[in-house]
Amino acid sequence: MFTGIVEELGKLVSLEMGDGSGVITIAAEKVLEGTRLGDSIAVNGVCLTARAFGNGVFSADVMPETLRKSNLGNLKRGAAVNLERAMSLGGRLGGHLMLGHVDAAGKVVSVRPEGTAVVYTISAPEEVRRYILPQGSVGVDGISLTVARLAGENFSVSLIPHTVEMTTLGKSGAGYEVNLEADVIGKYVYKMLGSGLPGGQGEGGLTIEKLAEGGFL
Repeated sequence: MFTGIVEELGKLVSLEMGDGSGVITIAAEKVLEGTRLGDSIAVNGVCLTARAFGNGVFSADVMPETLRKSNLGNLKRGAAVNLERAMSLGGRLGGHLMLGHVDAAGKVVSVRPEGTAVVYTISAPEEVRRYILPQGSVGVDGISLTVARLAGENFSVSLIPHTVEMTTLGKSGAGYEVNLEADVIGKYVYKMLGSGLPGGQGEGGLTIEKLAEGGFL
């Protein structure tokens, strides 16, 4: 689990493909501190497992599903990537709870300055938009961001100068593909309200009547 607070920018060394899967190698410094084999590292918001590391790089397997849903397969050698180690219990939760499970890729539609901030408007497919609401949280390339506006197929986020400087978004423009992860809490609420409770209970959605029958009202 992650917080969406990027620790450093890494660099793509290679992505070796075979049979639809791949092995990605990333150059890094800070995220390698204290890292052990099998540890989780988010790369552009994708939770990957370190299979080897040393001499300033680490490698991880990339599954076909990951390549289908994320931008990792489209990155070129030398591309910057956002890196974050998995959070530790007792640590600060500076962003919001993120799983590193990308829902879909979106695209930067526009970038414009607004005072000291920079506003990014991003297109998102329906499987992500259904969970987005103004002032809610969303993961963009592994960055925890607050939704400023939601309009049609697009949503906007406002980045402070530090985020612009320390993440891949600050180096991107219109057309840049980004990984999107909707707020996991919103997913569970949506599931319970719209599709019933887990385990086949409450089919048809969670209603006031069902809450009353369960003794909650």
